[in-house]
Amino acid sequence: MLKAPSDARGHRVVEKLAEEEQHLTLHELSLFCGQARTTKEDAAEGIARSGIRPTHTPAVMASLGRFHMSQLPMYELSKAFRLLVTLLGIADARIRERYCADGCSHEWHQLVADRDAGAPDT
Repeated sequence: MLKAPSDARGHRVVEKLAEEEQHLTLHELSLFCGQARTTKEDAAEGIARSGIRPTHTPAVMASLGRFHMSQLPMYELSKAFRLLVTLLGIADARIRERYCADGCSHEWHQLVADRDAGAPDT
């Protein structure tokens, strides 16, 4: 099973944000997880891949199906970010496989194809 590196680029960027911006980022990320239909069944795989301990507060919350982690204390935010990004990836992979295998109009599923076709990054 793959684990996300602890120094992932997004992780470092979020840690440099002001506390209020980190909370807002987690709020938006939790909304994305909801849109991607993240489930509490995804939690065990997400915890293992993210590299956080199953006893950390974000892991316990995810195991209970609670993905809105934006109100956690500052010292838990980076762990929550790593976990939520991982969970979003798991749920999105499921959506791609089930609903988008033959193509779709989701803009976020076209990002790699656009980059490969030479579209400028924004």
